[in-house]
Amino acid sequence: MNRCPISYAECEGKYSRVGLKTLSPKLSDLYDLEYSADEQRLEAARRSERMSVQGVQPKISAVLNIREQKFDIVDIKGKYIIKPQHHIYPQLPENEDLTMKMAATCGIETPVHGMIYSSDGSLSYFIKRFDRQGRTNKLAMEDFAQLAGETRDTKYNYSTEKLIKLIDNFCTFPYLEKVKFYKRFLFNFLTGNEDMHLKNYSLLTRDDKIELSPAYDFLNSSIVIGADAEESALSLKGKKKNLNREVLINYLGKERLSLNETTINNTINELNDATPKWFVLLDDSFLNDELKEKYHALLISRIDILF
Repeated sequence: MNRCPISYAECEGKYSRVGLKTLSPKLSDLYDLEYSADEQRLEAARRSERMSVQGVQPKISAVLNIREQKFDIVDIKGKYIIKPQHHIYPQLPENEDLTMKMAATCGIETPVHGMIYSSDGSLSYFIKRFDRQGRTNKLAMEDFAQLAGETRDTKYNYSTEKLIKLIDNFCTFPYLEKVKFYKRFLFNFLTGNEDMHLKNYSLLTRDDKIELSPAYDFLNSSIVIGADAEESALSLKGKKKNLNREVLINYLGKERLSLNETTINNTINELNDATPKWFVLLDDSFLNDELKEKYHALLISRIDILF
């Protein structure tokens, strides 16, 4: 039996029925991307000036062609972002897909996402754009670098404390969004995501509310970078490493976010209750054994710190 790269369910073909229905109830199969990983990276470079979403990882824009049961690469009006294998860092698509699935288990809002096979047999990660609604409607979205007046080059030159002030200043219901932010910050600490800079947080306007967008760019960057990795891209209490329970709960939760004790305890309990599912997902994931072991070890060490 194979394992579906969209749902992780066992299946006879490449994709499970559950995985295909995640993309569309009309989808009965899904053909491989018509590009290899190398070709996708070349396409990402060639089309980069046309795309509105860019970063360190190569990205291409796509639409789901249900009639032909495949993703089509496009220049404009894409509904999905596809990320191929990186030319330096191993298994980033597998890493990101796993971490996003883990986030969903503890109630963090995540878009439709998964992985698809490329023409060379490698896996690429896809995520549905959440700033698109219907055929033509584009929702207003700004990342926190834009809100802070920072650039791609200065996206790390900020503090968590100042980011919280942006939530207070721009969100329709700041307290609710600070609760969401708190869970995401703790989740990223637990899963070794030390690359949550200003451009990896965004505000989205939908249903007449300005709120945190669904999560994106969640992955365990620490196991990729190695032993010298920091624990937070943005400083907290003047540091980016050696965060502890006191800083994460009392300083961040109570003092800076002004969350009440019940809210903090509920957030901690929701994360703690989800951890058994994380290890199951990790075992079922498409990471190689070496990266699985590193991810497992990091999870254990961070769980010990927080819980």
